[in-house]
Amino acid sequence: MSGTRTSLAGWLARMGFTDVPRAERELAALGIAAGGHPLLTALAQAADPGLALAGLARIAERDPGLTEQLTGDAAFSARLIAVLGVSKALADHLARHPEDTIVLRGQDADRRQDEAAIRAGLLTAVADAGQADSGDPAARLAAAYRRRVLHLAARDLTGKASVDEVGQELAGIADAVLEAALAIARAELPDDAAPARLAIIAMGKCGARELNYASDVDVIFVAEPAPGGTEEAALKTATKLAAGVIQVCERSTPEGSIFPVDPNLRPEGRQGPLVRTLVSHLAYYDRWAKTWEFQALLKARAAAGDLDLGERYIAKVSPLVWQASQRENFVEDVQAMRRRVEATLPKNMAGRELKLGPGGLRDIEFAVQLLQLVHGRADERLRAPATLPALKALADGGYVGRADADDLAGAYRFLRRTEHLLQLFQLRRTHTLPTDPEVLRRLARAMRNSVSQNGPVTSPEEAFTEAWRRHALRVRRLHEKLFYRPLLDAVARLPGDTVRLTPEAARARLEALGYRDPAGALRHIEALTTGVRRRAAIQRTLLPVLLGWFADAAEPDAGLLGFRQVSEALGETPWFLRLLRDETKAAERIAHVLASSRYATGLLLRAPEAVAIFADDAELVPRGVATLRSEMLAAAGRHEADAEQAAVAVRSLRRRELLRVAAARVLGLTRLVETEAALTAITTASLEAVLAATIAKIEIEQRGPLPTRFAVIAMGRYGGHEIGFGSDADVIFVHDPLPGLDADGDRRASEAAQAVGTELRRLLQIPAPDPPLLVDADLRPEGRQGPLVRSLAACRAYYERRAAPWEWQALLRAEFAVGDASLGAEFIAVADQHRYPVGGLSEQAVREIRRIKARVESERIPRGADRTLHVKLGPGGLSDVEWTVQLLQLGHAHAVAELRTTRTLEALDAAVAAGLVEPEDAAALRAAWEFAARIRNAIMLVRGRPGDTLPAKHDEATAVARLLGYKPVVSGNGPGGWSDTLDPAQALEQDYRRTARHARSVMDRLFYG
Repeated sequence: MSGTRTSLAGWLARMGFTDVPRAERELAALGIAAGGHPLLTALAQAADPGLALAGLARIAERDPGLTEQLTGDAAFSARLIAVLGVSKALADHLARHPEDTIVLRGQDADRRQDEAAIRAGLLTAVADAGQADSGDPAARLAAAYRRRVLHLAARDLTGKASVDEVGQELAGIADAVLEAALAIARAELPDDAAPARLAIIAMGKCGARELNYASDVDVIFVAEPAPGGTEEAALKTATKLAAGVIQVCERSTPEGSIFPVDPNLRPEGRQGPLVRTLVSHLAYYDRWAKTWEFQALLKARAAAGDLDLGERYIAKVSPLVWQASQRENFVEDVQAMRRRVEATLPKNMAGRELKLGPGGLRDIEFAVQLLQLVHGRADERLRAPATLPALKALADGGYVGRADADDLAGAYRFLRRTEHLLQLFQLRRTHTLPTDPEVLRRLARAMRNSVSQNGPVTSPEEAFTEAWRRHALRVRRLHEKLFYRPLLDAVARLPGDTVRLTPEAARARLEALGYRDPAGALRHIEALTTGVRRRAAIQRTLLPVLLGWFADAAEPDAGLLGFRQVSEALGETPWFLRLLRDETKAAERIAHVLASSRYATGLLLRAPEAVAIFADDAELVPRGVATLRSEMLAAAGRHEADAEQAAVAVRSLRRRELLRVAAARVLGLTRLVETEAALTAITTASLEAVLAATIAKIEIEQRGPLPTRFAVIAMGRYGGHEIGFGSDADVIFVHDPLPGLDADGDRRASEAAQAVGTELRRLLQIPAPDPPLLVDADLRPEGRQGPLVRSLAACRAYYERRAAPWEWQALLRAEFAVGDASLGAEFIAVADQHRYPVGGLSEQAVREIRRIKARVESERIPRGADRTLHVKLGPGGLSDVEWTVQLLQLGHAHAVAELRTTRTLEALDAAVAAGLVEPEDAAALRAAWEFAARIRNAIMLVRGRPGDTLPAKHDEATAVARLLGYKPVVSGNGPGGWSDTLDPAQALEQDYRRTARHARSVMDRLFYG
């Protein structure tokens, strides 16, 4: 016998019984004195075996045949022990009412009871006076309520009911309780009470049918007089009935109270009347209701009492819910309310709050409700009061990513189940996760399927804690992603008749926003939004907002067309759809660029996947030349056997970088100097990579190394690091035969150099999907009439003997670019001798330069063009400033070292420092030069082709002005402080004329003397 006890004691200890002697005594009371009994196996599966055994022992005191019944019915045993292993409160109930174990027996124990049957059963219990209790109907109702909870808990804890189903059934039981409580309250009315209709509206979790085991039941009471009655008398009666319902549900009885009934979501809260008529409710919501009250009404449902009146109430208030998002500051109000709730939590509890804390249930609910309220006015599929169905609808409609929705749903079920298990213990309201290891162990064992014990986790309680923290972190991340999504505010601000994008609403909105071709725009919208696929659903959400963003730029029609083309090219690409929906800043940037720049749109359409750069600020920062050189050389090197493929690869990278720089410029993220430096770096890296491929090809063809050194010298705007979006690459090609070659060797060296120069230009311009890089070598000695590539010796001889003053002037921009660096340095040394002549220029040379400048002005501006609006060659344009600065350099750079720079504005600053130019004159020249350079870039960005004259077409001029920061119908917003009587195009022209006139007057004094 002693051995048997020892064996049983050991088994009990291994199975998790913390008080083994007590367990042995309780088993003995059940008639179990040795291992191997079927009940021991069932107890071992309980969440808390000791708690389950204690409950069995107590029930068996009132039902001596319990052990035999459990032994003979394994299903009954599993249900009862599962409940008793979690809930002391239900054990207490069964100790008082052992006969209620009947609900855990037979096939009906695993079936959900019809809500009408539950309601009828509770009403019968209330009406039955033949009970042995005090006769209090509230006590009978409480006992019947717990019997229904017992039946549900058994199905819940044995896996026969999901978390979703538990919440629904608890709400159904609560409805039945409210109906029965109303019957009790009505029976307690005085005989002379006036007749009244009273509807009980369930709110909160009960209204959404996601109730907890122990929760307040939020309600609103609505009354109407019965036929022939007065409103005043009916409200008096209805108020007594409502108060009676609350009192019955909260009354303390031998069976305990049922649940608190909270009517504080009613109009005016605790300060307002407990009961109002429907008309009074509607008047309040129309005039006084706050944002949170409409959010609360999202879950309103007719639950008990006069259901016809209740349904009328729901029909009247529901439209108000879906109009609430158009209230001023709606999104900000909802977000602020969530922050206030978090702020009220004690710091020592916030981290363990399942409901209100960060990563808790409220994070999920608020995010889902905000998305519903914003998008639900246009999409009726989202109007589900319960969280999980609403989340599924949001995912199906494309408003939330499927993976995000799955993560939130999984976390919601985990947190709800945890909350249910905690509340079942005493049937008391709690949302705080305790620190007691025994409680955590009970939770882990009850949630075996949701809590995995592996890796570094060593105990069930650690496994549960790790799972809870993982879910909380995921919820918090997704809450911040969804709840604070800027798109919500943008959609909420849309007029109510445009958010649906019906054809009529769309056409009206398009016309109001300034689309020039509403019919064409409608075709694009239809193509984007037609169908049931996920892309169309997301586009239907986005387009009402995008249409406004397109209209904020200069060319909304072009923006919409470009967006359609990008969307069709990327199709159902998952990351693109996520980008549009989740990265609002990226979507707005895409819209602005597409509607502002045909140049950038053209680049983007060649490789639409590049839209990804708009989501990351770092991706819109231009790359340095070292980074570009490394990447382009590597790309070319992967095609070392095929120079054309190498050039194509380099040009693809160049296109990507041009898009990056163009987008940054359009979005105002870079200044002029940064844009010019970035474009110069792209040109240098592209030339270097293709030059390497070219030389490799020529060496293969000639079956030997190149017999000469080869260098590319940057000239013009390229040499000055002042390249614009429409600039060619001005260069001089120079070579130097290797030492020791005879005359024939020099000839071969020259031929090889010519081949390199010719092939380099060809490779950079061959037909390909990406834009060509035009290399202009016309500034070489003898220009177009001379050889494409000259030797260093020939260049030296030419500049010493034959070069005109303007050619020395051109050398002011000469800078080594790519190729043989030592050869480049030698060429620059030759250039220095002529561009910085000792003693400065002769009077004859100065007169010659002035003559050529005047000739350029008269001959090179196109006939019929307005000279004053030609930003390159016109008066006060780029040429005026550059020739003025260059004349100063030719005359004084030999003495002022700071003037020896290829950059125009650096040289101008040096001239001011040297006392050669007055600061105010330099400021006028700088302003004109920068303004003209920005205009040239804007023309290229807007039209997609270069231009040197302000556009004559008003639409194009407006687009250029808008890109330069001029705003329509707003006073003082243009860079020049233009009058509010001018539109952007007029303001731009006026500002440019004024700036250019000022610069020309300075140029006339400094250049022409």
